[in-house]
Amino acid sequence: MKVLRAVVPVMIAGAVAVTVPNGSVNAEQKVLKIGVLGVMSGPAASWGLVNRYCAETSAQLINEQGGWPIGGEKYRIEVASFDDRNDPKVSVSGAERLAYQDKIKYIIGPNVDTTAAAIVPVMEKAKAINIPYAFSRALYTPPRSNSILGMIASYQAGPVIYKYLKTQKGVRSVSFIARNESDPLNQRTEGVAAAKALGLTVASSEDTYEPGTSDFTPVMSRVVRQHADLIVLSGVAPADAPLLIRTARQLGYKGLLSTETAQDAKILNEVAGTAANGFISVGGASTPEIRSEYMDRFVQRYTKVAGEWNDEAGTKVYALEMILRTLSLAGPKAISDVDAFKQAIPRFQVQNPFLKEAKPLKFVGSAYFSQPRQIGVPMVVNVFEDGKFRTLFIGSVE
Repeated sequence: MKVLRAVVPVMIAGAVAVTVPNGSVNAEQKVLKIGVLGVMSGPAASWGLVNRYCAETSAQLINEQGGWPIGGEKYRIEVASFDDRNDPKVSVSGAERLAYQDKIKYIIGPNVDTTAAAIVPVMEKAKAINIPYAFSRALYTPPRSNSILGMIASYQAGPVIYKYLKTQKGVRSVSFIARNESDPLNQRTEGVAAAKALGLTVASSEDTYEPGTSDFTPVMSRVVRQHADLIVLSGVAPADAPLLIRTARQLGYKGLLSTETAQDAKILNEVAGTAANGFISVGGASTPEIRSEYMDRFVQRYTKVAGEWNDEAGTKVYALEMILRTLSLAGPKAISDVDAFKQAIPRFQVQNPFLKEAKPLKFVGSAYFSQPRQIGVPMVVNVFEDGKFRTLFIGSVE
């Protein structure tokens, strides 16, 4: 298991006084540690790495301005990251390390249903908050209250995408294919229900592939033979998507392909090339057309930190921002007492700092989870064209 730490002066527990060794004027500045827990290796590595790079980028920008204000004092932000390898057991170990050893109360991640569900007992026992990128409603519905969904869920994006393709592209039939794991299978189930509710014909939905598959011809052949107008790659990992797309095109499929998970334009271009043109996916929540100057600065710094921009970072930039802004509202007590943080959630609302237009940013999700346990990021749907994503349309959960 990997523990990855951002470059910071001192690593300490929680938010306490710290002496900075370089003798700066902030010699007694308090420190707030944030955890990042997620998959940072293997086929889905980009999902967790983007979380990590977003947190590290925001921390750099904030610290350069003297820290984040909470209760009249500015806190230096430090980030501790843990690679859970998409394994629930490893994720539990990572959560225990961050919560108990590092005494961290706010953790970004994990990335899928199985790992997010596995750490729920740790979060509750340690009285910590986490922001997963997993879609299981049980994570966010009472009696659970310590997890906050960090993005648009598949069951929120799917119906919007299918409706758009039905009305704008004439889609009448759809086939689904999913990796044989809990998270993709759950997303497939939600997608099938949404398609049927819109009156689409589900041509097939039982085809699956095993983790680690590299030859998708056998399974994709069965899907392509159904001649559906649309093939949905349910819960597809960024490394698998271009292989599935390329295989479908090589088999002669001429219809549309889509997914409700975020993807990596570089991987799509390198592996599938022009075969990926027309592929539709949920994008980052901050496209060039809608970005504020604040977001532009983040994009520039993220590119330096990570080596390149990733569209998904437009969504994952929100996690640390929401944690810190809610802490500012709740006050210093919430740094160590997440109940104070949770009490502030319903009344939290600010102008979205990442958008040009004056739009509110708040916690949403009550219609889905019976409580506001979702970050209200914009719903951006992209289409891949000639090596990059283009915004197809923008919506919202509410």
